[in-house]
Amino acid sequence: MIKNRLPKPFIKNIAFFGDANILPDDPVYKKAFETAKYLALHGYTIVNGGGPGVMAASTKGAEEVKGETLTVTFYPKNAPGFEGRYVGNIPDVEIKTSNYIERMFKLLEHADVYIIFKGGTGTISEFGTAWVLAKLYYGHHKPFILFGDFWAEIIDVLRKRRCFADD
Repeated sequence: MIKNRLPKPFIKNIAFFGDANILPDDPVYKKAFETAKYLALHGYTIVNGGGPGVMAASTKGAEEVKGETLTVTFYPKNAPGFEGRYVGNIPDVEIKTSNYIERMFKLLEHADVYIIFKGGTGTISEFGTAWVLAKLYYGHHKPFILFGDFWAEIIDVLRKRRCFADD
């Protein structure tokens, strides 16, 4: 049977994207923490942007079960409002970049799957980039998961506006 001859997808690194401004008592933070903990327990490396919120939650979840973590950070010169690297997010490996775009592409490059939680402009940017890459390289793309109810209305609007191609 042909199914037996097809290579199995290899998934090792899972990226977490999401809100940098949520606190540990937020349900989204707790979900990111528990999801990362579960995945790390099963041997997956947790990848994130090295900031607070969902990023820190995923690192801490993996750390609780002695899982591996990797962050991709940048230290902006002219963007004082950006979190850069959060001192409470200490990974096993840190990759430093020089700007936001490089950081985002390194995050996408170093992960095999993306889990995208509720977030703001950065998260929406990461979702859009993951989506366009999935469309461009369909069949050879990296899958992404839109985690939580936050995405339902956004997807509904995109569907109503016919933003999803039939091809």
